[in-house]
Amino acid sequence: MSTVTFDTLKFVKTLEASGIDAKQAEAIAAAYRDASNDQELVTKDSLKLELQIELAPIKTELQVMKWMNSLVLGGIIVLILKSFF
Repeated sequence: MSTVTFDTLKFVKTLEASGIDAKQAEAIAAAYRDASNDQELVTKDSLKLELQIELAPIKTELQVMKWMNSLVLGGIIVLILKSFF
């Protein structure tokens, strides 16, 4: 799980500069920090793993279809060769 650094002091100073009381700004910053700590970020590796899990059945089906097509093509080639020789 990845974490994102949150600068609460800068957040509080920005809120105070916009006219919010210091105590309220600290409370808002604490609430935002607590809420953002519960979030789980998607990383490139976790996304790749999720994609691999979801695509595994499709890959299996494609392999079976390739195998079946090879058999059919082989049968057609045998029939064509048999008709000429």
